[in-house]
Amino acid sequence: MNFKDRLNDRVFRLVGQAAENLDRPCYVVGGFVRDLIIGRHCKDIDFVTVGSGIELAHAVAPLIHRNAKVTVFRTYGTARINAGPLELEFVGARRESYRRESRNPIVEDGTLDDDLARRDFTINAMAIAVHPAEFGALVDRYDGLGDIERRIIRTPLDPDITFSDDPLRMMRAIRFATQLDFDIYPETLEAIARNAERIKIITAERIRDELSKIMLAARPSRGWELLMQTGLLGYILPELDALRGVEVVNGCGHKDNFYHTLTVLDTVASRSDNEWLRWAALLHDIAKPVTKRYEPGTGWTFHNHNFIGGKMVPRIFRRLRLPLGPEMKYVQKLVELHMRPIALVEDEVTDSAVRRLMNYAEDDLPDLMLLARADITSKNEAKKKRFLANFDLVETKFAEIRVKDAERMRKNPVDGTEIMHIFGLQQSPVVGYFAKNLKQAIKDCEIEDTREASLAYLLELAARAGIPVVNPPEP
Repeated sequence: MNFKDRLNDRVFRLVGQAAENLDRPCYVVGGFVRDLIIGRHCKDIDFVTVGSGIELAHAVAPLIHRNAKVTVFRTYGTARINAGPLELEFVGARRESYRRESRNPIVEDGTLDDDLARRDFTINAMAIAVHPAEFGALVDRYDGLGDIERRIIRTPLDPDITFSDDPLRMMRAIRFATQLDFDIYPETLEAIARNAERIKIITAERIRDELSKIMLAARPSRGWELLMQTGLLGYILPELDALRGVEVVNGCGHKDNFYHTLTVLDTVASRSDNEWLRWAALLHDIAKPVTKRYEPGTGWTFHNHNFIGGKMVPRIFRRLRLPLGPEMKYVQKLVELHMRPIALVEDEVTDSAVRRLMNYAEDDLPDLMLLARADITSKNEAKKKRFLANFDLVETKFAEIRVKDAERMRKNPVDGTEIMHIFGLQQSPVVGYFAKNLKQAIKDCEIEDTREASLAYLLELAARAGIPVVNPPEP
């Protein structure tokens, strides 16, 4: 098979020309080839040559642009050139061997076949020639093209050796299966399970990067389910693994909270690309295993699992090397609040209760409501319909209250000038203190937004602060 018509960017011809000038073959390899066949966009292009990749990069740069810069990574024997929207990486063909205690290989010069054999999966072990004599010719020693057609992830060589040598490849297998919606070949999947413990030598940062890519997939649940099936989840996120299963006491069982969580995650993912909202969905019930109790006459309870789950979020983020700033606080907040909307609809939907929820959630209210709606996974359609209808009512209340608050907050029933007159004050922070507290009390529905109620509130506030009334107000 020849791909010369699909290598339509001039950069491939330029690289091929530079390789010919050095009298050596050159190939585009790996992810770019896979994505070219699948039809996915890829801006990172890896080139392999037999010989020095750094030397080839220096030969290519002036052909691309007179000011093209070559960035050299001598430790790895690679070089990089930025060519407009494309990033070109050059390396010499190599073979690798590993020590059991490290995923960092011992690297030696090798042939193209050596280089393809060291690749993680058959779909990444293809090459396309760019040197003029064979331009566009596909090199596919391990039937990667066939595996793309069959939509499977498979290792080129013995999967036990592949995963033992570099355990991060187990995460990559699951990530590719999730991103591409491929199946993992049974022998490959079994080898991941056999080698799952080896993941302990991989840094948290590397694992985090793969988890992030899984979370951003169209259906992230697939990755988390594969992590569970292979035993990797117990090493990576044991708190999530603990959600699995159904316990039955006296004929009373609870739902499988692991699969419930995955359903919530996919529902959220279908409506939002926000990675951190997806993490909130994944962790929203994370404390259910530690709060689970069976109470005779009541059944299974998970009291305060939202608050305890919120406290667990920072620890999980630290361990996974996820960001500890606004992203973590956002996830923690949504985990803590995720029960509030459903608790609200189970009771009478009052303005004050709705307003408290709005004040707690602030700008994250739409995301909270999306999560709350996704959390309704009951198989009882009548119950599900009722809850979702109540959520509609709550969201209508949000809009109504925003209009009321906008009208109410335009002006206090008692303004600053009158406050200064009543208490004999000059313009000062004390006047601001009175005005600010009055505004907040009205907003929080502690008092009605009438002049009479406002005056009574101000007099009480002054009495507590020991501020005398100089000019008693007229009702």
